[in-house]
Amino acid sequence: MMRRIAPEDMVRFGMIPEFIGRLPVVTVLDQLKVADLEKILLRTKNAMVKQYSKLFAMDGVRLRFTSDAVKAIAAKAIELKTGARALRAILEGIMLEVMYDLPQQEDVTEVIVDAASVAGRRRPTVKRAAKATPTENAA
Repeated sequence: MMRRIAPEDMVRFGMIPEFIGRLPVVTVLDQLKVADLEKILLRTKNAMVKQYSKLFAMDGVRLRFTSDAVKAIAAKAIELKTGARALRAILEGIMLEVMYDLPQQEDVTEVIVDAASVAGRRRPTVKRAAKATPTENAA
C-alpha cells in the first residue's frame, strides 16, 4: 500500500502542498530479515566476517563461521531489534576472549564459531597444530 502513495494522498492526509513539493521522492523501507542480515555479514564489500577472518589471518589462524552460526547471529540481531547495527556488537561479544588469548597461543591453527558459541553456551572451538613427536624431531 505504501509503495503506491501519490502526492495527492499526502495532501488528503493533511500535509501542505508546499512541503510535498519539496519532497521529490517518497520511499518505503522494509524490515530486514534473517537472510538480509546474513548477506550483510558474508557478502558485502566490507563484510564483518571477512574483516575478522583477515584479523585472524594476521596471526596465522583460519577463522570459520558455520552456517548455523551466521543464522544465529542474524536472528540475535533481529531479537535485539537494532537491525544491522547489532551485528558488530554481537560479533565482538563472541570473539573478544578468543582474540585476546590468540596472540599468546602459537599452536592455534583454526577457530570455529558455531551456533552454540553465538548462544553463549560455549566458547568458539580452537583447533591446535599437532605437536611433533620425539621420533619426528630425530629424523
